[in-house]
Amino acid sequence: MAQIQFIKGINENVIPDIQLTRSRDGSTGTATFRFNNPEILTSDMQNKGDITGMYLKDEEGELVTRDVSAKFVNGKPKAIESVYIIKSPEDWDRFMRFMERYSKENNLSFTKASS
Repeated sequence: MAQIQFIKGINENVIPDIQLTRSRDGSTGTATFRFNNPEILTSDMQNKGDITGMYLKDEEGELVTRDVSAKFVNGKPKAIESVYIIKSPEDWDRFMRFMERYSKENNLSFTKASS
């Protein structure tokens, strides 16, 4: 079961928009996740704990990034943006295995950017 969490133990059910970049040699890259109106920002989540990072969890384990920021509109949190840095070909393969599981469970598809 592939899940994304901001507070350990609480799954985020809002599906993010995910943008991938990859270096020319394919060894490094970034994955930028944008969640519009995520459940973790709703008022009933305020007493569940602090957002300590973004956790990508599946049967292989957990990928973690601490690069998480909230976007505010009129003083209210509306979105979360998180960046996961991919530092090696092995990290890239591991991230893509997570994404394959996550996309299959959530009926997502990949769209290649036009160059």
